[in-house]
Amino acid sequence: MPFVNVKLVEGVFSSEEKHAMAKALSDVMVRFEGSEAFREVVWVLIEELHPDGWHIGGRPFEGPKSLMETLGKSKAVYEAIDGKPTTRQEFSDALPVRS
Repeated sequence: MPFVNVKLVEGVFSSEEKHAMAKALSDVMVRFEGSEAFREVVWVLIEELHPDGWHIGGRPFEGPKSLMETLGKSKAVYEAIDGKPTTRQEFSDALPVRS
């Protein structure tokens, strides 16, 4: 039986949204397996974790503020990459050192 485990920040989604998410994930599993009979053995566990347990980039998660800061840093880092690295070493060499 497939087991799909989703971890979310507590309180972000309503019960209805979590039920819809579980149904959609079950639909995906059935689509890839190829048989509607498979649906009856798909387990979906949605766990909600307290916001204090979440961190992004080593900093405590603060909801949309954290996401916007992370996206801004990601864009800045992406734009700072020199060239088009294709290996881990090239990526390391192309990325400037941040202090």
